[in-house]
Amino acid sequence: MGGTPRLVDSHAHLDMAEFDADRADVVRRALAAGVVAILCPADLTRAASLPAIAGLAVEFPTVLAAAGVHPHQAKDFDSSHIRELGELAARGDIRAVGEIGLDYYYDFSPAGLQQEALRAQLAFAEGAGLPAILHSRLSGSDIIAAVDGAEFRRGGILHCYTEDWATARAMLERGFFISFSGILTFPKAGELREVAGKVPLDRLLVETDSPYLAPVPYRGSGRRNEPAFVVETARVLAGIRGLSLEDLAGATTRNFAGLFPFEKTGGEC
Repeated sequence: MGGTPRLVDSHAHLDMAEFDADRADVVRRALAAGVVAILCPADLTRAASLPAIAGLAVEFPTVLAAAGVHPHQAKDFDSSHIRELGELAARGDIRAVGEIGLDYYYDFSPAGLQQEALRAQLAFAEGAGLPAILHSRLSGSDIIAAVDGAEFRRGGILHCYTEDWATARAMLERGFFISFSGILTFPKAGELREVAGKVPLDRLLVETDSPYLAPVPYRGSGRRNEPAFVVETARVLAGIRGLSLEDLAGATTRNFAGLFPFEKTGGEC
């Protein structure tokens, strides 16, 4: 890779239909751009999701899998999903439970059902010894309450962070890393950039949330987001922190590796 910074995309939905035509090529482009690992959460309510990610993980040790029921699909959550998580965990097929959480911006599932699904999946993750990948939108206090109520102590990632500093600080105290997406590059994201400047360097991560939220300069171009673009978010985050891109990349990659060891991935890259 020469002088290319080693980065991790800590959250990418490579199972989505937007990648059906070129899924493997997307990973190859990420590798060429210096992305040494990609964490992909599977949606247990979509039959095609987990096989798509599992296939990538077999072909590319750079791809790590998680699985769970997103808050948007909480209305479809039932005990069969916990059984499936148990089977996946027993085989070592997943590294985390997620993406799970709460989203009060959209009304795709009632808040009460979101909370029930989140508590059940956090309880499973705690028992299985797995970290959680959390989604929180306009739900910071309830996310904190859910983690506390489940006595969840495994930590994980609060992904695509958009909440305030008080929520970030509370989740840091509960063992979570804070991951920033392309939203950080948007012109109107000044408050979020202030939060990003406060998170301890050893708890920072970057992500794309592909195929969504393409960062500037791809924002508005109609171009699909993909893991190779994580460098643009890292570049902005480095500027916020007063660091070189190389130093920021090194820190976020070490942070991810501490949570999800990927020695073989790093060695191959």
